[in-house]
Amino acid sequence: MKKIFRKIHLWLSVPFGLIITLVCFSGAMLVFENEVNEWFRRDLYYVETVKESPLPMDKLLEKVATTLPDSVSVTGVSISSDPGRAYQVSLSKPRRASLYVDQYTGEVKGKSERSGFFMFMFRMHRWLLDSMNPGNEGIFWGKMIVGVSTLLLVFVLISGIVIWWPRTRKALKNSLKITATKGWRRFWYDLHVAGGMYALIFLLAMALTGLTWSFPWYRTAFYKVFGVEVQQRAAQGHEQKSDAQKRDTKLAAHREKKREGNEVRKGERSRRPENNHSDMYSVTSPFVYWQEIYDKLRRQNPEYKQISISSGTASVSFNRFGNQRASDRYSFNTDNGEFTETSLYQHQDKSGKIRGWIYSVHVGNWGGMFTRILTFIAALLGAALPLTGYYLWIKRLIKVRK
Repeated sequence: MKKIFRKIHLWLSVPFGLIITLVCFSGAMLVFENEVNEWFRRDLYYVETVKESPLPMDKLLEKVATTLPDSVSVTGVSISSDPGRAYQVSLSKPRRASLYVDQYTGEVKGKSERSGFFMFMFRMHRWLLDSMNPGNEGIFWGKMIVGVSTLLLVFVLISGIVIWWPRTRKALKNSLKITATKGWRRFWYDLHVAGGMYALIFLLAMALTGLTWSFPWYRTAFYKVFGVEVQQRAAQGHEQKSDAQKRDTKLAAHREKKREGNEVRKGERSRRPENNHSDMYSVTSPFVYWQEIYDKLRRQNPEYKQISISSGTASVSFNRFGNQRASDRYSFNTDNGEFTETSLYQHQDKSGKIRGWIYSVHVGNWGGMFTRILTFIAALLGAALPLTGYYLWIKRLIKVRK
């Protein structure tokens, strides 16, 4: 039986080993992307001076809107519980575009852009640097190659355990040791065997979750294991897209109205927000009641990590272990600021929960910084396993020839 698995392990590893190395290494580089960016670009993510209170949100966002081209509008804002972090303001286009704004002065600090290094690593990890343009057959070859390599990695890991799993507890203890004093071949052998055992669970978790982005048939089966139909997910995505389109249409209409010079009649002012800002909201402002909504959610959720608000919707996320994309969702009436619907995370459908769990497990942040460090180490070991395997295989070929 072991001979069969040795052949499977070898002949799957040899042609796809280098691709597995590239995918694992690029994945490891992405684990701490946010921390590295904030370390080198602290002036973008943090304000210079923390004052007693930020500007009223409607005034702040209107000020940001005046700096934008006519074709671009503000669609939302994300506010951290850390008063020193700048507000992240979402834009209508391009896709996922946003700005960082000093909430105390209204200064636009800069765009949220992925650095060249991390963009390179992301494209390597997801598409093997492919352009994401389908070939003549309509196939995204880079994405396909990464998916096939990841799928084969699962079989390589399982076959490796069958080959090297010891029969006794004493042998297992020796197999988990990495010796650096008995020559290079012994060191690479120990790193290959022991490193694979140490990283096995994390590599399997990353591979099995990562495959959901590669193959629709796998994603359907994976979701079905947890009792979720993919059709529900697609329908929810369509609803979200429709809501976004409605929001963008509303904001675009507001900006068009503003350009034409329509003025608000005197006396058409809404009630003051609950935090007693001296300025009143304008009835025609698309950001009406956003400050009030934020103040309400902040009081209701004192342990929040981030509050995000857009036209008619809001969400509150928390710094807890588990699904790092978990959030409580709210809908509110844009005419009077009253909440119309509340959807707590614990009551949300399985489809939304499983997507967040897949991402959290794949990137390793489900257990906080500790699991992220373990994921980083496991991904580096995953990148090293094919290289150590090549070394041992070549040494064996040389030995056989001699």
